[in-house]
Amino acid sequence: MPKYMIAASYTAEGLKGLLRDGGTGRRAAIEKALVPVGGKIEAFYFSFGDTDAILITDLPDNASAAAVALATSGLGFVRTRTTVLLTPEEVDQAAQKSVAYRPPGV
Repeated sequence: MPKYMIAASYTAEGLKGLLRDGGTGRRAAIEKALVPVGGKIEAFYFSFGDTDAILITDLPDNASAAAVALATSGLGFVRTRTTVLLTPEEVDQAAQKSVAYRPPGV
């Protein structure tokens, strides 16, 4: 199943909810949110700095990842950035593909 890294930053209202629910409460809420789209959490960590939480998730496809991003960010309590993760084998496959590309101005 494809993997995605979700970097989340809470708004002030979102931080109030985090303080009320606790870290394990937020993880449980996210786990529950991923189930309907066929996803699960592989790893979940809170962090310092501009990013408040990092998740590694298994999701069936990009549409499912987009649905999660829309549902979570759309309410205004958290901002998310989703990154598609590739395995080393997928990078090997990509390196073997031929792409006809002409850089701008050449």
